[in-house]
Amino acid sequence: MTVTQDNWLELENTLDSGVYNKHNVVMSRAEGATVWDTEGRAYIDCVAGYGVANVGHSNPDVVKAVQEQAAQLMVMPQTVPNDKRAQFLRDLVDVLPGDLNRVFLCNSGTEAMEAAKKFAITATGRSKFVSMKRGFSGRTLGALAFTWEPKYREPFGAAVDNEHVTFVTYGNIEELRAAITEETAAVIMEPVQGEGGVRPADPEFIRAAREFTREKGALLILDEIQTGFCRTGKMFASEHSGVVPDGMTLAKGMAGGVPIGAFAMSEDVANKMPKGGHGTTFGGNPLSMAAGIAAIGFMRRERLWEQAAEKGAYFMEKLRAIQSPKIREVRGLGLMIGVELKEKSAPYITALEHDEGVLTLQATPLVVRFLPPLTISKAQIDEVVAAFERVLTNVNPREERLAQLKEDKQSE
Repeated sequence: MTVTQDNWLELENTLDSGVYNKHNVVMSRAEGATVWDTEGRAYIDCVAGYGVANVGHSNPDVVKAVQEQAAQLMVMPQTVPNDKRAQFLRDLVDVLPGDLNRVFLCNSGTEAMEAAKKFAITATGRSKFVSMKRGFSGRTLGALAFTWEPKYREPFGAAVDNEHVTFVTYGNIEELRAAITEETAAVIMEPVQGEGGVRPADPEFIRAAREFTREKGALLILDEIQTGFCRTGKMFASEHSGVVPDGMTLAKGMAGGVPIGAFAMSEDVANKMPKGGHGTTFGGNPLSMAAGIAAIGFMRRERLWEQAAEKGAYFMEKLRAIQSPKIREVRGLGLMIGVELKEKSAPYITALEHDEGVLTLQATPLVVRFLPPLTISKAQIDEVVAAFERVLTNVNPREERLAQLKEDKQSE
């Protein structure tokens, strides 16, 4: 197939694996909180690569670091020490809470969760886990065992080993207490459930998890893949509860858009893993390390967690001021925001993109999720809120369905 500017979409849809529900638009560049398609149309991005572009798209600091590092050294395995890797580890540990001072480097959040699972088993000598209903921990077979939603697990049957996983209701302290036993290796939880509908945990629930795991000799592992790196108004969401876990899974916003992942843990957890017990080819590569150094440096210099807290409060205040009977609840933490509707959210997400030039995403069938770059301006937030109010007023899914049925009947 000859590639032209007009058939990028056709080419991708034809040759891609087919596992994704594709948008009917092709994006070609971005800056800050704005992305442009190949036709030159601008969109305000409240997806940010599923919460990746915390420091803004094409952040100049990250771009410069990547360009310089690409010309110097891109690949070096972790068996061979590297200056950028050492610097990144130092910078990361500097911002991690408590005694989390050992890090396994990898390439994604799911890989971080796979590492967490193995480290928890070797650290405790146990193989049973407690995870959360409505939680999402990744799609690889190991991490998938911790993911609650059956639609992600059922196509793979017995290959998903979740017989050793007990799911408890997120926020139910007594249910959590009963689930943790002397056979539990770790409790896995998100401080804010993203896929589960943007549901922040009550700090008391996280503190209870810390208490119960210590009592039973289990680990507490917090999934900060989406909530980490200033997203919730703190450098890490665990800071809202004051809890220091035994381990944290990290990825997404850590390197400004370059693929990266990490499992951060205490010395005791790290020391129980035998040499060669885990590994990765690309993890800790100098290119992602340089990007991570630049991204973390930008966050600290700009105090990005404070921006997320202030802008998030402003964003939710504006959303709550919308007078629409379709809204059930606005909830979130920092710039991780969900609006739960009383009907399916998909038509409104589609209308926001097609009619208003605003990109959002779904979190459960009823929730519109807003995850903009943390560098988004208040003027852009105002535009997003105004656009959302318009689609809530103008879009009538029932009328659209009836019109489509009528059109289908006339064409028969």
